[in-house]
Amino acid sequence: MTYLNSSLAKAKAIKNDEFYTQLTDIEKELRYYKPHFKDKVILCNCDDPRVSSFFKYFSLNFEYLGLKRLICTCYKNQDIDLFSQHTAEKAVYTIYEGDKNKNKQVDEEEIEVHELKGDGDFRSQECIELLKQADIVVTNPPFSLFREYVAQLIKYDKKFLIIGNQNAITYKEIFPLIKNNKIWLGYKNGDMSFKVPADSEPRKTRFWIDESGQKWRSLGNACWYTNLDIKKRHEEIILFKKYNPQDYPTYDSYNAIEVSKIKDIPMDYDGVMGVPITFLDKYNPEQFEIVAFRKGDDGKNLVFTNEKEEELSHTLGCSIDELDKYYPSATSIKGMIKNAEGKINGNITYARILIQKKK
Repeated sequence: MTYLNSSLAKAKAIKNDEFYTQLTDIEKELRYYKPHFKDKVILCNCDDPRVSSFFKYFSLNFEYLGLKRLICTCYKNQDIDLFSQHTAEKAVYTIYEGDKNKNKQVDEEEIEVHELKGDGDFRSQECIELLKQADIVVTNPPFSLFREYVAQLIKYDKKFLIIGNQNAITYKEIFPLIKNNKIWLGYKNGDMSFKVPADSEPRKTRFWIDESGQKWRSLGNACWYTNLDIKKRHEEIILFKKYNPQDYPTYDSYNAIEVSKIKDIPMDYDGVMGVPITFLDKYNPEQFEIVAFRKGDDGKNLVFTNEKEEELSHTLGCSIDELDKYYPSATSIKGMIKNAEGKINGNITYARILIQKKK
């Protein structure tokens, strides 16, 4: 019974994770990354090449981008039907190395198809071996496995551009990577529409059926996450507001001011500020830095920059994570206040990222 329940839960999770990205959304984002792709091996490891818009984009633009190789893997899905529910017995991976016959088309004989021994799960050893071959990973991974997926990319030191939910910013496994400048947001964040399976249950909002009977869902908080450097990351936010204590109240438990809108970040305040998580869409680490509150020996909150944490860990001969033994974090997630942590006059605020202007 335990195995049956586990199988049913896994099947439900797969179904709920079936959001298929539109080619137009891929084109809108990837047009900013062309210099990164030249002579690179691209891996799309959550994509059946016969239906994946990621495969379509990279195969049609193979020569334009100057790619070296395109590898795609899919989870037990060999059927042409976009929503085959992963019932095929064999998973496959494909390799495409360009328009060899120079007819400016992606021909079937140009796509190598290989069977996988397992089910094509990105966590399997054979899929990890394909990951090791890749220079850049580009895909829309299962939202329910986003933490594991990103952890694997970091473990194997891979460059990537992937779609996720904006809520992932507040995950304790994801935000430290953002704070330490190992992940940042791409260009197009917000509304995205995705095809979903025919048996998807209708929803009251952000759900519709088109003229052909295809079901759709949209997400207002979809995000591109990447560690590829982009021009946007170096553009400064123009500041014009001036600080005054009436408009910028201080948190009850932290020496930081509340800034409820990005456009209201004061130009003349050098202390710690709590800003909405949407700040990350405009975050320039050369203009601001994300800081953490840690408790000192006297119990008071001290401000720690990444540089200060590195210096202290070196002095104490410990890792940055081990600094918690000496200077415990004052918040549940370093660099962020959320839930009941961020109160002003006893009233709880929304989740906030703690930032400070670069000196």
